[in-house]
Amino acid sequence: MRALLSFIVSTALIGSSLLAGVAAAAEPFNWSPQVHGPIYTPAELVESMHSAFGYNHCRAVHAKGVIFQGEFTPDSHAKEITKAPHLQGPGSKVTVRFSDFSGVPTIPDNDPMANPRGLAIRFELPGGASTDLVAHSFNGFPVSNTDDLRELMLAIAASGPCAATPTALDRFLEFHPTARAFLAAQKTPASFATISYFGVGSFKFINAKGEGHYVRYQLVPEAGEQLLTDEEREKQSTNYLMEEIKARVAAAPIGFALYAQVAEHGDRINDPSIAWPDNRKRVLVGRLEIKRLTANTAEEDRRLVFNPSNVPTGIETADMLSSFYSKAFRLSAEEVRDVAPVARN
Repeated sequence: MRALLSFIVSTALIGSSLLAGVAAAAEPFNWSPQVHGPIYTPAELVESMHSAFGYNHCRAVHAKGVIFQGEFTPDSHAKEITKAPHLQGPGSKVTVRFSDFSGVPTIPDNDPMANPRGLAIRFELPGGASTDLVAHSFNGFPVSNTDDLRELMLAIAASGPCAATPTALDRFLEFHPTARAFLAAQKTPASFATISYFGVGSFKFINAKGEGHYVRYQLVPEAGEQLLTDEEREKQSTNYLMEEIKARVAAAPIGFALYAQVAEHGDRINDPSIAWPDNRKRVLVGRLEIKRLTANTAEEDRRLVFNPSNVPTGIETADMLSSFYSKAFRLSAEEVRDVAPVARN
């Protein structure tokens, strides 16, 4: 499996020079996003992920992770664009999970296919309710819809060092330049605490006046971005990120600034594969502080299922990805609960 994953990254890097000049044509701003229903079901997406990464009796993606607890303090500017309860008032407790990509629970932290890294947050709300935020360390997504994501997973499953060329992945990437860019442009962090994370999907924020803004989340590390070269990455241990973040938080809390990037006319709301321009307005909505490691038992990890469409009053999902992904995550979690616990790093 590790050989297959490394082969996939190498294939993407070879073709990365083809990306020069690739840009999406601007479309009129879509204030009332309409999306076409996918052909394939969430269950079929989960099955394709298992085909790509193996049936490991764990999460279909981001299987290897570590859980912390902390606090979130909203910024006063948040109320300008949303009335969401966790973005007002004194703050809330949070549960945070950092993770490596892929559905392989033993993937080495220094494997290229451990990118992008994941950061998922559960905010506790009054009355026992909660809301979730799911992000990864890349500004964008490999494909524009869940049907193409399934095809990508199946292409990965059908490709490898022994596959005839052009492989299924070669053919997929030829017609999906954003997927090639996603695979080729990944960054490897020195720490989970030293890389920026970007929310998966778009959301509509609604303030107390009823005004709406389409946004995407960005989490910026207070420690600044610290990345590794390929040579430095290869020298790291297989659990370097998991070990480093535990030691870092034990020594002192770590922080992230949470921003909402606000869309303008011409930005694509429904297409998660197209990043919005860097010059778009960003509103600081709060500060995330991660303070302590949890018990990190296998049972705790199985119970903790983040739901991107679990949103409170003042926030609405604005594309198909969040709701579809939420269903896929739940199905994957149900599979895990039906099997015996597995060892975790």
